[in-house]
Amino acid sequence: MKNFGLFFNQGQCCCAGSRLFVEEKCYDEFVAKSVELAKQRIVGDPFDEKTTQGPQVDQTQFDKVMDYIESGQREGAKLLCGGSRVGTRGYFIEPTVFADVQDSMKIAQEEIFGPVMSIIKFKDIDEVIQRANDTMYGLAAGIWTQDISKVHQIANRLRAGTVWVNCYDAFDAAAPFGGFKQSGMGRELGECGLQQYTEIKTVTIKL
Repeated sequence: MKNFGLFFNQGQCCCAGSRLFVEEKCYDEFVAKSVELAKQRIVGDPFDEKTTQGPQVDQTQFDKVMDYIESGQREGAKLLCGGSRVGTRGYFIEPTVFADVQDSMKIAQEEIFGPVMSIIKFKDIDEVIQRANDTMYGLAAGIWTQDISKVHQIANRLRAGTVWVNCYDAFDAAAPFGGFKQSGMGRELGECGLQQYTEIKTVTIKL
């Protein structure tokens, strides 16, 4: 599911899960499996049924994503797979996975909008919440755990407009969607979404 959460639409999704915190006790195993899944993706013609990843939308976005990849390498993140252009035509980029990413790195702080995964190690709940919130963005987050008490602790404290638990990109027309901080104003969908189309009038009468 996390593979889909990032690589859907070549990472060109407003809530793409490009920054991934993994508990240290299962970090190495998770990284290995993530790399394996990324390498299985087939990059190519989106009209071919075998293709699982198409191109970036244009040259500008292609260049921007490649700049982020170069930035990750330059700042010391470990490039485990991908990182290069696919072919000589079009705007195709290999599914890319970075490990040992630090919070201060550009690939951990900014929206990449491309097929680039940053995997970050953490020790405990308080730490990961503080680090997850340490960004100007707050559109969506995902939590994977079998411990419902952890779900409540984390979901209540995350500064994100949507928090998915054991799923990702799960939408419902009745559930409001929108972000905190620099991830937008207002909400779409649900009753909150209807409020964007209303004009509230106040009438004050002195009796």
